[in-house]
Amino acid sequence: MDTFLFTSESVNEGHPDKLCDQISDAVLDACLAQDPDSKVACETCTKTNMVMVFGEITTKANVDYEKIVRDTCRSIGFISDDVGLDADNCKVLVNIEQQSPDIAQGVHGHFTKRPEEIGAGDQGHMFGYATDETPELMPLSHVLATKLGARLTEVRKNGHREYRNDGGAMIPLRVHTVLISTQHDETVTNDEIAADLKEHVIKPVIPEKYLDEKTIFHLNPSGRFVIGAPTATPGSPAGRSSSTPTAAGAPTVAVPSPARTPTKVDRSGAYIVRQAAKSVVARRCIVQVSYAIGVPEPPLPWTRTAPGRSPTRRSSRS
Repeated sequence: MDTFLFTSESVNEGHPDKLCDQISDAVLDACLAQDPDSKVACETCTKTNMVMVFGEITTKANVDYEKIVRDTCRSIGFISDDVGLDADNCKVLVNIEQQSPDIAQGVHGHFTKRPEEIGAGDQGHMFGYATDETPELMPLSHVLATKLGARLTEVRKNGHREYRNDGGAMIPLRVHTVLISTQHDETVTNDEIAADLKEHVIKPVIPEKYLDEKTIFHLNPSGRFVIGAPTATPGSPAGRSSSTPTAAGAPTVAVPSPARTPTKVDRSGAYIVRQAAKSVVARRCIVQVSYAIGVPEPPLPWTRTAPGRSPTRRSSRS
């Protein structure tokens, strides 16, 4: 097979899962701002006019979780029932507990260990991916999809049309197809939306050389998108919309979960393997690491060798 369709997706800040991620990260930022030694694993979920934050947090910081939730929702644009969530009047539920003492003992030794002795706060494995297609060392389809999403947000916040918070973009290469779904006010027609997206979102982002007469455009293909998140679709804890923070469609890639302090390797581990892949990438590269909870030093991945020869490390270069 000489060619195949490779697709990447990016969702906007008003997407319900991304809303949850941003609230969780805002909680993490607030804890670390007051107490750099905070241990945070925070989750968020949302549905119609309701947000709940929950998880395990051990910190000396004095954090107003409800205020963080409302401020984050407001900054994105959730300011009335009409858009699915009213930052000032929605129900906010907080269920935060301290980190399990069993985990704390195994990982931090009740905070008596030196930094180099601190082990992973969870077990699991992470993959990092890099490719030389773009200066960002990410697939071109991912870069374009992310820029389309950012441009869509910019157009919305500049008040060009009565667009709302929820939306996403998905794009495979040649560019073969461009798919954009954006929540909008009842006053705009589908034809107006399609024309606006082509002129003010797609043209400024996708170089003309990637578009031709065969390019397919699916612009709000469902027909109408007035009711959006979190009324139409609930938002779940970190990681469900996995395409956006990773290599966006590349095979075997772990999701860097938000609102995690460094011992939570589902975030720090995903970052370090992405950095490792970027450092060694030739054409494409995938790097894997795995962690055991409480263990600071993993064994070196030596390859098997013939008798009398020195072992060599496995290479992830491809």
